[in-house]
Amino acid sequence: MRKNNNFIERSIMGALSFLKDSIFAQDYAQQSGFLQQLDPRIKSITFLLFIIQVLFARSIPALFFLYGLSIILALASRINLGFFLKRTWVFIPLFALFIAIPSLFSKFTPGEALTAWNILGIKLIITRQGLAAGLTFIMRVAASVSFAVLLTITTWHFELLKTLRVFKIPQVFVMTLGICYRYIYLFVGMIEDTYRAIKSRVGTAVYYKSGQSIVAWNIAFLWSRSLKLNEEVYSAMLSRGYTGEARVLNEFKAGFKDWLWLFSVAALSLVMLWMT
Repeated sequence: MRKNNNFIERSIMGALSFLKDSIFAQDYAQQSGFLQQLDPRIKSITFLLFIIQVLFARSIPALFFLYGLSIILALASRINLGFFLKRTWVFIPLFALFIAIPSLFSKFTPGEALTAWNILGIKLIITRQGLAAGLTFIMRVAASVSFAVLLTITTWHFELLKTLRVFKIPQVFVMTLGICYRYIYLFVGMIEDTYRAIKSRVGTAVYYKSGQSIVAWNIAFLWSRSLKLNEEVYSAMLSRGYTGEARVLNEFKAGFKDWLWLFSVAALSLVMLWMT
């Protein structure tokens, strides 16, 4: 079987892709862009306001405006536009697109007909109301995901964890997120090592069924190792003084630019809520 159809290779590449995207995101948090220079607390509040605006927006132009604003903020923060679009459209918005497709048709959303098709004797009619509802749903999801991704890739993860504690999020949730973040890097590294070990022993010419059997055999091994690794990660964090609280080297300090940004976003939120 051809190499690009190798079951093991396709499986491992998906896991490694996640690791690479995470590394790139941390690189973006180091940039000296607009969002990176904001206080994490102020930035979190403003992005929460953005998401609230998206949830309450009823018109398609308003949603396009908010989505366009997320694109502008990404460019102002020196984020590669291709990376940003790929990260925000590959999963949730595309899934939302498939959910929204049935709402386009008159059977689910009656209204003014825009176009019609006759497929295998079944008449399918797309209505204006259905198209508006589907587009609103898709843009609402896309804008929400874009703002959420912007917040996470322009802020160090430990700063986000500390921000959650500032807003009185229970410690157990913050601690769980912190452990998962550290654990997942080691776990993906473990998968990479396992794949290299398999490849060094059986080569690249592995047939589909053989690849399935090898991967299935290694699932139990990875599971036992992951349980042990989980305990080791937690013990290593405790040995380095971890008490369940996220700590940062620099204390949060909001400046004039941060308060100006908060005031501007709050004013925009009030205007958009008044217009809805």
